[in-house]
Amino acid sequence: MSNKIAVIGCGAAGMMAALSAAECGGSVTIFEKNEKPGKKIFITGKGRCNVTNACAVEDFFGYVKRNPRFLYSAVYSFDNTAVMDFFENNGCHLKTERGDRVFPVSDHSSDIINTLYRAVQKAGVNIQLGATVHSVEAKDGSVSAITYSSAGDEAGDPLTREEFDSVIVCTGGLSYPSTGSTGDGYLFAKELGHSVVAASPSLVPFEVSEPWVKELQGLSLRNVGLKLFLEKENGNGKTAAAEGSHSAGDGKASGKGADKKSKPVYDGFGEMLFTHFGVSGPLVLTASCFYEKDKAAHLLLDLKPALSEEQLDKRVLRDFEEGLNKQFKNILGGLFPSKLIPVMIKLSGIDPEKPVNEITREERLSFVKLIKNVPMTVTGTRNFNEAIITRGGVSVKKVNPSTMESKLVKGLFFAGEVLDLDAETGGFNLQIAWSTGHLAGESAAE
Repeated sequence: MSNKIAVIGCGAAGMMAALSAAECGGSVTIFEKNEKPGKKIFITGKGRCNVTNACAVEDFFGYVKRNPRFLYSAVYSFDNTAVMDFFENNGCHLKTERGDRVFPVSDHSSDIINTLYRAVQKAGVNIQLGATVHSVEAKDGSVSAITYSSAGDEAGDPLTREEFDSVIVCTGGLSYPSTGSTGDGYLFAKELGHSVVAASPSLVPFEVSEPWVKELQGLSLRNVGLKLFLEKENGNGKTAAAEGSHSAGDGKASGKGADKKSKPVYDGFGEMLFTHFGVSGPLVLTASCFYEKDKAAHLLLDLKPALSEEQLDKRVLRDFEEGLNKQFKNILGGLFPSKLIPVMIKLSGIDPEKPVNEITREERLSFVKLIKNVPMTVTGTRNFNEAIITRGGVSVKKVNPSTMESKLVKGLFFAGEVLDLDAETGGFNLQIAWSTGHLAGESAAE
């Protein structure tokens, strides 16, 4: 007789787990509380779905921020090449873009969902949409049953109880709760003896305190550098800010660093966006992987990362010499977008009406430093409604990395974002879902 398997959640990890289990001979039922499969897949990559990353598989683990070693068995048994082959072989053609990011050729995430869903149906998986699982039962150290309610049930109707040999929990984390990620899997895990690492938003925009940021709302910057610093504790128990921690809250900034020995926890290059609350965009989302909410943090924005300070000074000096008789405010058009000019003047502390030929060498050098080190004070992140993924989740210490099975309850498996696993942007988090789901399904069927 085939192993009877329940998969809770019809997202990336859930569908892959169900497919893998069915192909290995399992009798599989998916329980999904939404009316459609793959609701979170649908919004990933701004609706385009960054399926995976085409980097060398040995490089993959460097992009995983929490528990990368736990993923060795899962990733090597079903890596990014296997994922790409799966979709291509099932009629969903893919393309690789900058940063080795892989997308469907159509740029429609629905094509990824439909391809996967058709494969799951073809494999004979029983799919229960609108079915909410309320509990996972165990008896004598093994999974025994689940209780659930169905879409057509009335309030007060008794729950349905069904026995299973194995249960795979693929309920996601807490990010984008509108897609159904409301922490159900954490409750199941806790009730069965597992510990859960506190969840927090990740791949999420930053809120910053400087009032001038709001003046730049909607401004997108490309080819800029961004560094994230976390404050350290010094000998007297107080936090000492890392390099460039000066405040720009008063509308002035010297651009001078405070501690040249400090290193950023993140140093990236790419695109970012100013918003009404702070900053967002690919650079910021990746930086948020390194953020720790119990430490004071600040950002340094490099508006001209391709130039050293010396090279930039020569560039600024050339602009000054070409407009000696112009006012300071009128010679910055070649350096910054127009919306940024008033803010940079304000931060520089230089009188905008001041003739360029009266600007001192000290003022010019300070301005150059500012261009390379525009400071922003991080006050926190946005909430789970705007977070792409969840940091934290079911602790991997009591999960077997070779099978994804619980070390505490036989027949209980976990896969995807419900686990304490998260990575940078670029398709790495979906690869975690595919790999852990595939291994969990295969192991449950065995």
